[in-house]
Amino acid sequence: MSTTIFEKGRSGRRGYRLPENDCPAEGLELPVQRTGPVGIPEIGEQEAVRHYMELASKNYHIEKGIYPLGSCTMKYNPVVNEEIARLEGFAGLHPAQREADVQGALELMYGLERSLSEICGMHSFTLQPAAGAHGELAGMMIARDYFRNRGEERDTVIVPDSAHGTNPASVVLCGFKPQTIVSDERGLVDLDDLAAHLSDRTAVLMLTLPNTLGLFERDIDRIVGMVHEAGGLIYMDGANMNALLGIVRPGEIGIDIMHVNLHKTFSTPHGGGGPGAGPVGVSENLADFLPVPRVICEDGRFALSYKSEKTIGRVHPYYGNFNVFVKAYAYIRTLGARGLREVSENAILNANYLMSLIQESYHVAFPGPCMHEFVASAANLKKHGVRTVDVAKRLLDYGLHAPTVYFPLIVDEALMIEPVETESKETLDHFAGVMNRIAAEAKEDPKLLHEAPRNTPVRRLDEATAARTPDICWLD
Repeated sequence: MSTTIFEKGRSGRRGYRLPENDCPAEGLELPVQRTGPVGIPEIGEQEAVRHYMELASKNYHIEKGIYPLGSCTMKYNPVVNEEIARLEGFAGLHPAQREADVQGALELMYGLERSLSEICGMHSFTLQPAAGAHGELAGMMIARDYFRNRGEERDTVIVPDSAHGTNPASVVLCGFKPQTIVSDERGLVDLDDLAAHLSDRTAVLMLTLPNTLGLFERDIDRIVGMVHEAGGLIYMDGANMNALLGIVRPGEIGIDIMHVNLHKTFSTPHGGGGPGAGPVGVSENLADFLPVPRVICEDGRFALSYKSEKTIGRVHPYYGNFNVFVKAYAYIRTLGARGLREVSENAILNANYLMSLIQESYHVAFPGPCMHEFVASAANLKKHGVRTVDVAKRLLDYGLHAPTVYFPLIVDEALMIEPVETESKETLDHFAGVMNRIAAEAKEDPKLLHEAPRNTPVRRLDEATAARTPDICWLD
């Protein structure tokens, strides 16, 4: 078991030297004021460096192995994009600089917005939202203000049970009421249930496309027609856009509002708390509701425009996470139109190939051709006393990260798997081999899985208690 940095410390040691404080002491009247020492570890510089290097070596990351998290699209981030983002002309910028001094940055943002509009078939994009859920929120705000502007009292948003989990929260935060509709036997939107929920109170259908089962809505034309006929808008959760690049342009199939995740589809770093980006695109009739400022180009010069009487206002203190924009724009420009399409083609191929390798060991609720991800299930192992959590923990013993587990909720003992386009056939064969080996172990020696992981720095944790009552303080 790892030793904490506090245990490695000794009283009086330090790895820094600060100048004497020559500022006058000022008293502060605080509602809660510290009465004892800060309690930071006392340790030398070399020991501190070694401690964090040891921790880093234990981390699992995309450079170490496959990260098959369904719905999260944890794919390789090209190093060249990191180098570009570190260029002094980008890294040294400040968001409060004059527009005349940051023409290159504004041009990049303008180019990224136009590129996303072209890729997605939308009229306009805003780059401000800092994450996918933030994009959902901005999209719902746009829908809310659109109907208010029209004088229509629409207060319900339809959310399929195969949608992403954050969708209902975004709906409620904007004052709407979520209504859940069920999936049919194909894992797609049940058209009869959709029809039963549509009314003159319907504001939006919030559609994840492809859905969280990794399936494209085959009846998308009918779905869009039904919602538009009822006077509602179609919002597309574009977190799964990694399956559609160069294949489907959402605006052309009737999507009114959508978000994309630059930290998923366009290969910017994902995880560790960010930063991310969830740009929102809209159809032409909704463009005036986008957040301001917006980047415009006039006579070859770029500027920030605040001209909009209908805007929902800012959703970010400045203009979004610029560092992320640089990496996404570099990715798009490097691949080009054909390269982006190959991303999705390879993602779809990899997912279907991997599904074919494990479907005899695990139940696949919807085994037909999938898009970029699929949902397997360990429900067939429950008769041996083994559950999905046991499979996930046993994967750690083989040096592999687990897929997304227990989501979507509509599949019992779900294992949501996305191999992404950057993984090789050899990697997929290895992952499938381990998954099949674990399924065999479940039948031969269930106790082995119940005790997993066995060779990690810590054994199985009580995750529910850790989430509900976290203990994040060190007491010696």
